[in-house]
Amino acid sequence: MRTIQFREALNEAMSEEMRRDPNVFLLGEEVSEYDGAYKVSKGMLAEFGPKRIIDTPISELGFTAIGVGAAMNGLRPIVEFMTWNFAVLASDQIINHAAKMLQMSGGQFHIPIVFRGGNGSAGQLAATHSQSYEAFYANIPGLKVITVSNPYDAKGLLKAAIRDDDPVLFLESEKMYGDKGEVPDGEYLLPIGVADVKRKGDDVTIVSFGKMMKVALGAAEELQKEGISAEVIDLRTIRPFDVPTIVNSVKKTNRLVVVDECWPMASIASELAYRVQKDAFDYLDAPVVRINQADTPLPFSPPLIEASLPNVARVVSAVKEVMYVVK
Repeated sequence: MRTIQFREALNEAMSEEMRRDPNVFLLGEEVSEYDGAYKVSKGMLAEFGPKRIIDTPISELGFTAIGVGAAMNGLRPIVEFMTWNFAVLASDQIINHAAKMLQMSGGQFHIPIVFRGGNGSAGQLAATHSQSYEAFYANIPGLKVITVSNPYDAKGLLKAAIRDDDPVLFLESEKMYGDKGEVPDGEYLLPIGVADVKRKGDDVTIVSFGKMMKVALGAAEELQKEGISAEVIDLRTIRPFDVPTIVNSVKKTNRLVVVDECWPMASIASELAYRVQKDAFDYLDAPVVRINQADTPLPFSPPLIEASLPNVARVVSAVKEVMYVVK
């Protein structure tokens, strides 16, 4: 095992797949000579050249359309968005072309494409640069949505996404690119659609994904000090959901708290709550509680940001609520 940064795990995944398959290429703003806005593609231009590491104009709709067209013709593009907030401009190509082409062509055209980039809040970037898009895109049939929380999962799932024959959205976080973690020395892939139990527990199930896993695991540590054993599950894949892993945990703990950076209306947490009440209603000893971002655009003020986003204290309070420790 080696300890590497999150950005290095992504770089290794893309580089290994490009060495393996000449049809894989990367395009996006500043991915080439600048090594990517967050240095994820560092060194890739020197190894693979300008025909496979392609700088694009500041035109998300345009270069996303190039990627979709390339995928229709048998290539495997990786489209990097500087942030998913800018990918809103490309949503027509993602939703109306990449997601629907297989169905509209009667199965003639698969779209083996990966869209990736930074997602969610990242400090004082204010309302237009701080949105979490997991729920937005998970609502679209034909798309797979992945949000990882550590370098090991990032590398294994990005490699799987590049090899997948359907469009995959890979949502990262600007605040995690420098995070370090262990990855194996050799090649490995992780299956899409499989959640991971990051911490075993018996009293309550906490489910989260992406950088909110830090909040979930932090809350579990605090709860342990009070004798409450929390099982923490990392979804990793938002669509498709790994419902059985969550349901099996709830059957053991009888309680569920979901930590989700998305807004509460039609959120990932809402869908999880529905799935669990449908498949494990008789096992629940308390209503499912969700911890979401406040139902408002994210502010610029640091105190208001802190008040808006899920945090350890809110999760601890929610767990005590479902355990009837407090009213």
